[in-house]
Amino acid sequence: MYAVVGCSDCSALWIVEGRPDTSQCPRCGTRHRFPALREFVSTEDEDHAREVRASMLANRQDEGEAFANVDSFAELDNRVDDAGMDDDEYLERAGIDTDEVAGAAERAESGRAGGSQSRKEIVLSALRDLDRPTADEVVEYAGERGVPETYVRDALEKLARRGKVSESRGEYRLL
Repeated sequence: MYAVVGCSDCSALWIVEGRPDTSQCPRCGTRHRFPALREFVSTEDEDHAREVRASMLANRQDEGEAFANVDSFAELDNRVDDAGMDDDEYLERAGIDTDEVAGAAERAESGRAGGSQSRKEIVLSALRDLDRPTADEVVEYAGERGVPETYVRDALEKLARRGKVSESRGEYRLL
């Protein structure tokens, strides 16, 4: 279910999916209880909700006739997908090797890209990857990735103080 709703503070219109308890105005940030929002239309079809919202916005700007001459959102989406160049063509025209970009992305996803993780991310990865590790095991894991021992021990202490990890009998666990 999709509903076109309006903000009572700034008159912004937006589409809400489902029936949430509250919804935040994308323009002014005011949070509204959903039942208190003015609901202009409720429909099962997202494209229909988009059409209604767009029509209302066009009418506010005295462009209702021009909007009536425009194709449906579904048709416009198809046209936009076919318009212009794709990402690879854009990068190639800018002189960037797309195969190298794809390779770098794969290395980054697998965690093999040097310098791709911060020290804190490496400590957190150790806590995720190792099964109930001790401080020494986290230090070893992070050390293999270039993180100094003093940083790891300080990070573990801070994470425990903040309630991000628990330490029991010398073993750490992410919460």
